[in-house]
Amino acid sequence: MSANLKPAAPPPLDLSKWRNVPNWLIGAGLVLAATGAATNLKQFGYSWLLAFMLYLSLCLGALFLVMMHHLFDAGWSVPIRRFCEHIAGLLFPWMGLFFVPIALLAPQIYPWMTVEAQRDDAVQAKWPFFTKPMFYAMAAACFAVWWLLSAKLRYWSLKQDEDGAAKCTYRLRFHSAWGTFAFALTLTLAAVMWLKALQHQWLSTMYGVYYFAGSVWLTLATVYVITMILDRQNLIREVLHEHQYYFIASLLFAFTVFYAYIHYAQYFIIWNANMPEETFWYVVREKGSWYHVGLLIIFGHFFLPFLCLLRMDVKHVFSVMVPLCMWAWLMHFFDLSFNIMPVLHPDGFPLRWLWLDAGCVALIGGVLAKVFLKNFAAHAPYPQKDPRGCEAMGFDYPVPAAISGGVLDEADEELESNAQIQGGGK
Repeated sequence: MSANLKPAAPPPLDLSKWRNVPNWLIGAGLVLAATGAATNLKQFGYSWLLAFMLYLSLCLGALFLVMMHHLFDAGWSVPIRRFCEHIAGLLFPWMGLFFVPIALLAPQIYPWMTVEAQRDDAVQAKWPFFTKPMFYAMAAACFAVWWLLSAKLRYWSLKQDEDGAAKCTYRLRFHSAWGTFAFALTLTLAAVMWLKALQHQWLSTMYGVYYFAGSVWLTLATVYVITMILDRQNLIREVLHEHQYYFIASLLFAFTVFYAYIHYAQYFIIWNANMPEETFWYVVREKGSWYHVGLLIIFGHFFLPFLCLLRMDVKHVFSVMVPLCMWAWLMHFFDLSFNIMPVLHPDGFPLRWLWLDAGCVALIGGVLAKVFLKNFAAHAPYPQKDPRGCEAMGFDYPVPAAISGGVLDEADEELESNAQIQGGGK
């Protein structure tokens, strides 16, 4: 058994100056969010919804990557599985707690909840989904499924570290199998009820897939940066090779194209059908500075990362990939703002409230970062007894002599000889 040789490890990063960043984010975010809530409660609700859906994207994308690891029995994703489990674990209770302000301010955030809108034909046609009891019931169901799925995957993963029993692997695959369908259903419900329902008259059957594509895209960018940091700190270097960076960046490239395809297909179908109850959504987003935000999404969310990731060698260049991954966060922020803020600000992007958006993003991000770092420090940095661990570490198992040049070769010669004899007998 021989391992692939890896280049010498670069010196670890000095992260001491970054340890207090989560605390600074929480402090600054709390001040800005509280000020915004006291100044304009409705605007605070929309800004909080924007920040919430941003981090929900990250958590759901991590949950998806964990399930795909088990369903495809992948080896290259072993190094990233553990910290993806920790990110997915933030769905409950933390993201559930961050949903409370949305639940309380829902009548101010969602126009369909007003008494006048209840008489609207579009609301009545979507009964019983667009009712207050169903809104809260579906939110509870989504968080219940996410909690059950992330908790089970994390439990059996840590159990696998103890004894490496095959039962753990089977249970992880079982929960990933049923979880895929539950994940698709709950993500779609969340995207429809918390985003698309901001303009309840609008119809789109692709919206759940659209939110899914952006979520995984953001998560892959985040995973690339976290992998690089943990590699530099020699925490996952034993199971990490250069091809992992290539695979993560290749998936990032794939979801860049997938997101653009879904977004364009949604726009093309709606605009080509030319139905007022559908086209109005895009008409609103072509007014004022929203038109320029739309162009920014087209060129910044698709063309820039697409062209950067075309080259194979760039996927290993950190000086290119890290800024690109940070750019992905900015683009996803503008993408969600493009979906949310025109409801409250139809004339253009609300620059004067950008400080409140930043405050909500900082507050939620700071809390989630502290919880993630605590969970990561409490467990092994990567799965210790994953059945694909050796493959991830780059070990090559020599083929036994009985298989190469041994028994099988003799068997092949015997079969060939028998075939010749039978052919001659004919």
